[in-house]
Amino acid sequence: MIDPKKIEQLARQVHESMPKGIREFGDDVEKKIRQVLQAQLTRMDLVNREEFDVQTQVLLRTREKLAVLEQRLATLESRATDTAPKAVIKTEDPQ
Repeated sequence: MIDPKKIEQLARQVHESMPKGIREFGDDVEKKIRQVLQAQLTRMDLVNREEFDVQTQVLLRTREKLAVLEQRLATLESRATDTAPKAVIKTEDPQ
């Protein structure tokens, strides 16, 4: 979820950058800007930086675990082929 304080700050910046005639409408304009920003950012389905960083760490740990599991699997497969009985090929004895 987007931090409401950030939206308020952004709305205030937009309001302050508007021409003086429009700014004179006051709080109504800033409130409307805030509502539009909130609606658009919600529609974009954004995540905040903290949530992004947490998911990045989860992904890194998952990749590390996957690498360990892949190595263990390769070791087990190697052992299985080393200890598997060798196939004996019988040939006919010409008599």
